Amino acid sequence: MDYGNAMLAGVPAYAISKLQSPLNAAARLAFSLRKYDSVTLLLQQLHWLKVEQRIEYKLAVLVYHCIHGLAPPYLANDLRRVAELGMWWRLRSASTHARSRRSSAAARVCNSLPDVVTASTSLPMFKRHLKAVLCAKSY
Repeated sequence: MDYGNAMLAGVPAYAISKLQSPLNAAARLAFSLRKYDSVTLLLQQLHWLKVEQRIEYKLAVLVYHCIHGLAPPYLANDLRRVAELGMWWRLRSASTHARSRRSSAAARVCNSLPDVVTASTSLPMFKRHLKAVLCAKSY
């Protein structure tokens, strides 16, 4: 399991655009287009998510793995359902650690997903629905 993109949660927009640039160049290369040709339709045709949605995808899959016991314990232990917490006020975190930022970003992404995604009964189905929702959001 590769959770590399999940580490990018909270990265500023200028850094995201720097990461998007090579992806755009790869799409131009795949279609033999010039440097300044638009790539939006190409990315859509290739079914490639933009970098921002790729990060959301990785975070959502990470949460799915944690919730369903497919993630290593050191990751799953960081993520708790609200019902598992003793008191609701423990949800506030004064911590500025990267780990807690990733956890809150993962929760934010998963809470924004429609029921068709969250009701998925298997990982392949979850990924399929998730990608469809994020593609629609991208383009």
